Amino acid sequence: MSTVKLAIVFYSTYGTNHRMAEIAADAARAAGAEVRLLRVAETAPAEVIATQDAWKAQADKMAAIPVATPADMEWANAYLFSAPTRFGTVASQLRAFIDSLGGQWFSGALANKAVSAMTSAQNPHGGMETTLIGLYTTMMHWGAVIVAPGYTDPAVFAAGGNPYGTVAVAGKVTPEAEAAIRHQAKRLVDMAAKLA
Repeated sequence: MSTVKLAIVFYSTYGTNHRMAEIAADAARAAGAEVRLLRVAETAPAEVIATQDAWKAQADKMAAIPVATPADMEWANAYLFSAPTRFGTVASQLRAFIDSLGGQWFSGALANKAVSAMTSAQNPHGGMETTLIGLYTTMMHWGAVIVAPGYTDPAVFAAGGNPYGTVAVAGKVTPEAEAAIRHQAKRLVDMAAKLA
C-alpha cells in the first residue's frame, strides 16, 4: 500500500491545466502514489460561461471529475496544484478554494505535507513565476513543505528552466513541458514518501 496520498487540485478554463493535472496524475500513480484528481468549483456564472464555446466545452469535459473539498485536503499527505495565471496571480477559482480552508489551516491539518504547484499563462512572461511564488507563500502559512522541481532534472531546463514549478503557454502543453510535469510529480511523490 502506498504511503503517499496525493490530491491533485486544479482549475482549468480552456483545458491547459486540466491536461497538466492529468499528466501529473499519471506520473504520480506510476511512482506509487494513491491519487485523487480534483477540480475546484467554478465561481463564474453559468450564463457567462455559456457565452464562450471553448469555456463551456471545457466545463462539460470536466463535469465528471470530483470537486475538491476540505475533506480531500485532510485525506491527502501531499498536494499538487495547477491553475492559470491571471494578472500575475492564480485564477480566482483556485484562490476561492484555498480561502475556504481556514478551518483546516487552524487545526494544523495542512501542515507538514509536501506541496508543489504548476501554472500556465497566455504568454511566456505572463506572470507565471509570481503565481507560483504567491501560491507557495500561502503554503508557507500552512506549514506545508514546498517541493519545487528546482534544477533537479534536465527536463526542467528543456521546458524553459522554471525552478518553481512547471509552466505552459495556454493551449500548448509541449512534450518538453510534459516531461517536466512528470519529473515534478515524481519528485513530489518521492519527497512525500520520505515525509510519510
